[in-house]
Amino acid sequence: MKTTLVKENEVKRNWHLVDAADQPVGRLAVRIALILRGKDKPTFAPHIDQGDFVVVINAEKVKLTGAKESQKIYKHYTGYAGGLREFSASRIREKKPARIITQAVHGMVPKTKQGRQMMRRLRVYAGTEHPHQAQKPDPVSL
Repeated sequence: MKTTLVKENEVKRNWHLVDAADQPVGRLAVRIALILRGKDKPTFAPHIDQGDFVVVINAEKVKLTGAKESQKIYKHYTGYAGGLREFSASRIREKKPARIITQAVHGMVPKTKQGRQMMRRLRVYAGTEHPHQAQKPDPVSL
């Protein structure tokens, strides 16, 4: 049997729609990272970026299990001396709810050029509205 490899210019990228309402962050991030990387396709090869676009809606309604809402800390470094900023998950949910999902997915993709390309295909929105209706994203059931 011969193995056929897909070339970069032959990759067909689909759009997927994920509803994050009442979904645990980690389980949701695993599924999104799998789609972004292209591991759900039968032609997957680790050296070829075959991932699809993912649109996540209802990021503000994502579920954090246990006491993570108050105890989980998100850190941000400004670049200046003494510029480490720490925020709880509840504060991040108020200010930038998309960051909870974005940061979880970012931790699950490769830390390479390919991983940065994958993250550009992730679109996260706090509410139910998104500007990607024209791409006709397929709903993903989790």
